[in-house]
Amino acid sequence: MRATGAVAPGRLRRRLTVAFLLVAGVSAGLLAGGAYLPLRQARFDGSLQQAAADARYQLVLAGQFAPLTEQRRTELLTSFEGSGRHVVLVDGETYPSHPGYAPSLGAQLRATVAAGQLGYERTAPEVRPRLLTVGGRVPGSTAELYVVTVEDDIAAGLDQLRTALLAGWVSVVLLAAGVGHLLARRTLEPVGRASRAARALTEGLLDTRLPVRGRDEFSAWAASFNEMAEALEGKIEALSRAQDRERRFTADVAHELRTPVTALVAAASLLRDHLDQLPTDARRPAELLVTDVVRLRRLVEDLMEISRLDAGREVVTVVPVDVTALLRGLARQRGWVDRVTVTGPSTTLATDPRRLERILANLVANAVEHGGGEARATVTTTGPSVVVEVGDEGPGIPADHLPRIFDRFHKVDAARSGRGSGLGLAIAWENARLLGARLDVRSAPGVGTCFTLELPTAGGEPGGAR
Repeated sequence: MRATGAVAPGRLRRRLTVAFLLVAGVSAGLLAGGAYLPLRQARFDGSLQQAAADARYQLVLAGQFAPLTEQRRTELLTSFEGSGRHVVLVDGETYPSHPGYAPSLGAQLRATVAAGQLGYERTAPEVRPRLLTVGGRVPGSTAELYVVTVEDDIAAGLDQLRTALLAGWVSVVLLAAGVGHLLARRTLEPVGRASRAARALTEGLLDTRLPVRGRDEFSAWAASFNEMAEALEGKIEALSRAQDRERRFTADVAHELRTPVTALVAAASLLRDHLDQLPTDARRPAELLVTDVVRLRRLVEDLMEISRLDAGREVVTVVPVDVTALLRGLARQRGWVDRVTVTGPSTTLATDPRRLERILANLVANAVEHGGGEARATVTTTGPSVVVEVGDEGPGIPADHLPRIFDRFHKVDAARSGRGSGLGLAIAWENARLLGARLDVRSAPGVGTCFTLELPTAGGEPGGAR
């Protein structure tokens, strides 16, 4: 196969990358969260256990100051603050050892302590300093002592850990995005090559092949694709050779028939001039013979024209042509003045008059023959094109025949194939292609048929469409 570049980004590659990114991101997030949350809980639980043990000890020490007179209360608070512990003493009123470490005591904590149990309470995470308060009733007294522990160091350490885990998660996500993109690109690269190869085949590059590397599924796929391409190339070459043989056969037959048919036409003309002199029983066969010779001559002429079109020897001569005047002249020349209605303003464009006349003659003849004897031709100008519509009100064409209506020798049915050879519309389409025009048909059974010829006013490239 020809050299190929990188596969263009597509939806499938993006989906694979996003899927890989999601799997890696969710997995890394779960691992980080699974590591952080238990560690956080363990640190705070350890701090609480240590603070509770310390609070029990401090309550025992505080019991030595009972009864709590004002002097002893002051000594108690000074003693705790001097030892580096912050406490809050509640004895009717609240007495903190340090005003900066005097958290508000919640109702639930007060109720727990009042019931004779050890209770604790933490400030909100966003409050600084972050304090853990553990309290209980002072032995031998109705006073309550709350020991305050500062947990800023624990919170700071957990914040650093959370930041590190978040940074690691972001790094994993970015790495996963890069790896996922690379893997998706490499994985889908054979698909991209296969897509370009298939597109090349549709464009007629039948020698296109895929490289076969390794023994994986893509290699087996590439080998199967190459086998299909080789088989397709062989069949198309065989069809091309058969088509060439058919075209040569058509040209040879037309050429060989031309001389004897010319002689037959001359003899038939002479016979037609003397039909009234023939016996009655011989006159009808003679008339049929003359008619069939005329049909044979038209068939040979059509075959000769088809062979010239196939050989590409037809030359387009462009001159100014009045399309409406050409249609009216054609109707007069063929004796269709009473059967064909031509409408439209005088419209001139540069084209080949002989080929245009050939197209219009075939379309109008088809409408007259199959449209019940009445036809209409309308000329209009639409943007950069001159549009000629030739229609009839005949039985119409079945929908399954419309795609092949311009094929050679195609006839819809016996009712529409009376005297035609099946080449008229094919010749019209080939001539339209040479003029860079577009020839279409629309039809409905019981309504009629309308052929539309769209001619470019500024000249066109060969290759009209059906």
